[in-house]
Parts: sequence; structure tokens; C-alpha cells
Amino acid sequence: MTFSQLPPSFARLPFAHRALHDVTDGRPENSRAAIRAAIAAGYGIEIDVQLSGDGAAMVFHDYHLERLTDVQGAVQLLTADALKSTPLRGGNEGIPDLAEVLEIVSGQVPLLIELKDQDGAMGPKVGALERATAQALVGYEGDVAVMSFNPHAVATMQVLAPDLPRGLTTSAYRPEDWPLSEEVCAVLRGIPDYDRVGASFISHEVSDLESARVAELKKAGAVINCWTVRSAEQEVQARRVADTITFDGYLAVPNA
Repeated sequence: MTFSQLPPSFARLPFAHRALHDVTDGRPENSRAAIRAAIAAGYGIEIDVQLSGDGAAMVFHDYHLERLTDVQGAVQLLTADALKSTPLRGGNEGIPDLAEVLEIVSGQVPLLIELKDQDGAMGPKVGALERATAQALVGYEGDVAVMSFNPHAVATMQVLAPDLPRGLTTSAYRPEDWPLSEEVCAVLRGIPDYDRVGASFISHEVSDLESARVAELKKAGAVINCWTVRSAEQEVQARRVADTITFDGYLAVPNA
């Protein structure tokens, strides 16, 4: 097992969820405009990556295009060039790839990259997105870390980029909230893979921060982030446990 410590900036700054997005101001989620706005405001940035049809890591949250664009269909059915030419609704730009986002951020603020589960059931059918992400990150010198709900994705990153800090995105895994079996939810709820994948942090569901497993990991030295804080009041509650937060829908205090 390899282990890479999370840079101190990840416990100092709050992270803008899908960057500092606001479509009323022309900044769709995970867009270049939202990323630049987060940098200007001094926030860390949380982004998502999905795989294009030709194997590129694209900065986009959903598996399908219709919620965020005027195009229908799966992200994986289009090439990177086609996705870059697909306008994001509420803005004037297409979907960026990870390499371009890394150029924009360029170490100015910490970057937290969530690899979306490509297996469909948090299983082991992963690898292509992880390879594309690791390749894009070669030579990047800023503070950056990767995470995923799928422990197999994080374990793959451990092999591909052992010096890159890794974490698990975690949850209460209530079966009614997830398209997973009760058995899979029960296993993931216990966060059993933390040590196996060489994690140094978790980003946990904000409504479940009081769980005994989160307390156990924090006591053992894990950095605790959480998703997704949506008000200043909720932030106060979350910070009783979390070292930092991922926020959306309001402006967190940049240097809280």
C-alpha cells in the first residue's frame, strides 16, 4: 500500500462544489467561467470527471448530457472534441477536458477531482477514466487530490499515480437514495476500504457527519471534508466535525 499526505491547503480552504457556478451569471457547473470565479474568490475547487467516447477525462458531472446541455445522450457516446463543442446551458462555452482545467487552475488554488463511478454499481469495472485522469495530471505542480465513491477507482489511482493524494467520497448510503443493492450500501456505509486504498481523507455526506465511523477515521488522522453544505447555518454545524467543507448555493467564508 502507498500513502500520500493531503496538502495542508485542503484543510484550510472551503471547496466550491462543481466550481463557483451560477447560471444566472453565465457560470454553469464545472465550467471554465465557474472555475475562474472560484479562483478569483480564493476558494478551493471541486470538480467531476467523466469519460468521453475516445478516452478523455471530461469535466462534467452527469452521465448524460440533457440536464446541462441541449443535447441528449450519454457523455461516453461523444468524442472529446464533440463534447468541447457542446454548449453548456446557461453559459457560452462547451464542456472542458481535465487538461484544460488544469491549465486554468495552474496551482492557484487546491483542486479536488471526483472520478464518477464507471462500473454502475461501485464494482471493479473501472480503469479507463482513471488512466485518462492520471495521464492529464502528469507534471501538474499544484495542490491536487482525487476521490471517488467507488473504492475500486481509488485503488486504481493508487497504482497509476501512487504519489497523488487520494480519498473516498462517502455517505450514509441509505438504500432509498442509491441505485444500489442493500448489501452494497451496507458494505460501503462502513467505509471499509480507507486503509486499503491508501486514503488520506474522506468527503462525507453532510447529514451523516456524526456517524461513529467518521469519528473513528478523524481520530486516526483522516482529514474530513463533507458534501454538500448549502447554507451558512449548515456550515456552522458541519464544521463541528469537518476540517473543511464543499459548499453550494451560498458563499462560504474563504479563509474560515
